[in-house]
Amino acid sequence: MQPDDLIGHTAGEVYQDGKVLIVRRIHVRYDLRIDPSKRALAERVRAMHADYCPVARSIEGSIDVTTEVTFV
Repeated sequence: MQPDDLIGHTAGEVYQDGKVLIVRRIHVRYDLRIDPSKRALAERVRAMHADYCPVARSIEGSIDVTTEVTFV
């Protein structure tokens, strides 16, 4: 894999509560360049990675995190 084969784009939704900004949602889109024969595997990994991600597990229930993958 080369550095350009995986690029992540992240967007967050925040709201203001008094003087404090609160993160409500985070959406991550991955642009992934892989062999077409491995796309199904990549989708399965993306679907389950939050279960094993320390950050996702830490904020689970308080911040909605979604992901998608675009194959380029």
